Amino acid sequence: MATVRQRRLARELRRLREGAGLRPAAVARELGWDRSKISRIETGRTRPREDDVGALLDLYGCAGSDREVLLDISRETRRRNWWTSFGDVFDGTFVALEDGAAEILSWQPQVVPGLLQTEDYARAVISAARPGCAPAEVHRRVRARMARRPLLSRPDDAPRLHAVLDEAVVRRAMGGADVMRTQVAELWAAAHRPNVTVQILPFAAGEHAGVDGRFVILGFAGADDPDAVYVESAVGDAYPEAPDQAARLRLAWERLRGAALSPEDSAALLAELSRE
Repeated sequence: MATVRQRRLARELRRLREGAGLRPAAVARELGWDRSKISRIETGRTRPREDDVGALLDLYGCAGSDREVLLDISRETRRRNWWTSFGDVFDGTFVALEDGAAEILSWQPQVVPGLLQTEDYARAVISAARPGCAPAEVHRRVRARMARRPLLSRPDDAPRLHAVLDEAVVRRAMGGADVMRTQVAELWAAAHRPNVTVQILPFAAGEHAGVDGRFVILGFAGADDPDAVYVESAVGDAYPEAPDQAARLRLAWERLRGAALSPEDSAALLAELSRE
């Protein structure tokens, strides 16, 4: 799935082509490209080189500040980011989307969201999920997860995180009682930050809209940027892009939020558990 910048660049290039009255086949013929290359660029499935973007802008008659903005975006899409060095650990697509999000809506039936995990809790989760994993690899994965945490503290554009957690998440002593107590206290503190909301879905809620498993909805500041949806399962991760799938998951999240304890009651439960 394309990152935020890739999607923005793809959308603008398509808009310019249509504004110039050109069909993809005509653009491909003019530039000596395969037509599939135009499709990959305009759907965000590839990160075009700066000279390719320049050739398209020349053809579309785009000049001045608009041209410079789009060339800057094309350079940014190919720039190495902090997560590039952890490419062997996690999906760079998700982290790049998360990094560009204005809003993160998270349903977590098993573990605390990665952005709110303590180091010891993360180590316990990773070790449990990867039995037989060498200590050095576990340590590297913990480092990668901890590297995501500063996102919520960025001074100017930190995203809003609203997490709904199953009650089992805060009651299961992952890593032992002391590790879990510290993690619950961290959750309580996070819930009092202005850009973080934590709600607990109680056992008493019974059946609920999140029985199919964990998912995250990423919303973006741009009015033309559609939500990105991330679904995790034991056999792999997916990014459903069909509008009806994204709408179904957003409805599920709204129902989970509505069935959960209020943020105030959730904070009270976390405070109680942190003292046990």
